[in-house]
Amino acid sequence: MRRCAEPRRRAAALALLLAAMPWTAGAATGGAACAKPVYLTFDTGHMEVAPLIADVLRRHQVRVTFFAANERTKVGDGSLGEHWAPWWRDRAAEGHAFASHTFDHAYWRGDLPAGPDGAPRFRIRPSAGPQEGRESAMDAAAYCAEIARSADRLRQVTGVAPLPLFRAPGGKTSPALLAAARGCGYAHVGWAPAGFLGDELPSEKFSNPALLQKALRDIRPGDILLAHLGIWSRKDAWAPAVLEPLVTGLQAKGFCFETLRAHPDYRDWIARHGARPAGR
Repeated sequence: MRRCAEPRRRAAALALLLAAMPWTAGAATGGAACAKPVYLTFDTGHMEVAPLIADVLRRHQVRVTFFAANERTKVGDGSLGEHWAPWWRDRAAEGHAFASHTFDHAYWRGDLPAGPDGAPRFRIRPSAGPQEGRESAMDAAAYCAEIARSADRLRQVTGVAPLPLFRAPGGKTSPALLAAARGCGYAHVGWAPAGFLGDELPSEKFSNPALLQKALRDIRPGDILLAHLGIWSRKDAWAPAVLEPLVTGLQAKGFCFETLRAHPDYRDWIARHGARPAGR
């Protein structure tokens, strides 16, 4: 009896192991490259819908790239605080990718004349943290530190090295800001025009069905898509109402989802720069 039961026990253990492994597109397609990739990304927000978003991604075996800032949340001590740390760890275990959104969600507001040392300077206004809503000058080194602070926190809570990428809040940048960030090892990631999924727009004018229809009509292979883990101003929450039919609709049209690790515009940069050292 023991000899008959042993293969069953080994098979059951193997099934559990495979179920726990992060899903990959290659595994689902027998190793074939994805012919119609899209790159779904999420910026942080109030986090109320984050567990529901995670459920949708897990259910449909979709991996995404999260750009994180320590934003104010409906529950807990900020999106990168201790309350949400287990949520981030679970996403790391599922194989998602992570990158900085600046720690205090610091908006670029304009370039300033260079300092006495010739270093570029910027007008920056955070929408989170102790300087929330206050505009101040920040030089290139300070802005790099602001990017790195979020990356370091992500590394701390997930145990995974973030990508050497960042997204400026609102996508607002200048050539000087982008050059400063690249000088300290971070490439900026925007989104495709069709990839703006509209969850920041007022629901009274832009309904969820209309946003879904537009996305399914306009998204093309290679597009970077943008949504959030909760938007304070939208009354009719976009996620997960639109997320699940968007995912299944795109998959039905032959699209597959990849993290930015696989994006042709960033693969070489990631390979050259790899994980950023802590504090850089």
